[in-house]
Amino acid sequence: MMSNIGLTAKRAFPAAQSIASQNLGSQTRNMATLKEIQLRLKSITNISKITKSMKMIASTKTARAQRAMEASRQNGIIANTTVEASGVSAAEGDKKLIIVSSSDKGLCGGIHSSVSRYVRTYIRDHPEEKVVVLGDKSKSQLVRMVPNNLMYSFNQIGRVSPTFEESCAIATKILEEPEFAFDTADIVFNKFVSAISYEPQVLTCYSKEKFENSPNYAAFEIPDSVIDNYNEFLFATNIHWAIVEGHASEMAAKRAAMDNATSNANELIGKLTLQYNRGRQAVITNQLIEVITGASAL
Repeated sequence: MMSNIGLTAKRAFPAAQSIASQNLGSQTRNMATLKEIQLRLKSITNISKITKSMKMIASTKTARAQRAMEASRQNGIIANTTVEASGVSAAEGDKKLIIVSSSDKGLCGGIHSSVSRYVRTYIRDHPEEKVVVLGDKSKSQLVRMVPNNLMYSFNQIGRVSPTFEESCAIATKILEEPEFAFDTADIVFNKFVSAISYEPQVLTCYSKEKFENSPNYAAFEIPDSVIDNYNEFLFATNIHWAIVEGHASEMAAKRAAMDNATSNANELIGKLTLQYNRGRQAVITNQLIEVITGASAL
């Protein structure tokens, strides 16, 4: 009788050891998984703090950019009333220049891609047109889309709030260089529609010769000594309008992008927290099973 009991005990001990070793291996794997989840949670939490801060900064900049946009838009509308009243218009065979208004900054959704796609579609139908880009973001896209049409690019756009002096420098550069000579120039930019919406828009500018040959030009009685400066002022005003309105659209898009990023991060944090808690519960359950199994074997 005693021998049978001893045999049963001998058989029970290896089984208990096997179960304990299995539980230990499972527990080790769970602990490693928990460590990975914990590190990922920490990383995503830090990212969510950054995106939340960037959203708050973008909200402040959006309000400021909208005020500047309204002033610039009114100046542009008033300045262009003279051009509209002159009756000047684009004609077949005009030498055209495409000016793309963008910026150097990212993290604002697909706002730069919208003007790039617009230009790519236009160039597909007018492959001879030349393109000048304001900002590195659209440049990096258009250099792949229309490399043969890209003539020149300006950088350092949008790093700070746009100024009229910056726009005047761009206008002077384009008007003074013979390679940029045009009859009509289309400025493509993102028009601010609402805090969550924007759309590609085109502002058309005309050369001095085109303006002077317009049907109603004589009615304005503009002195010859003034026309050069006036035409450059109109051109700079339109460039500034495009840059400032694009800047407001960019800030609004950045705020929306950071808001979405923060929401996605919070959602992911919730899922990982649930996964982490379930993992901890599994580890504790395995430890209890190990204790109970060991006690039963004894």
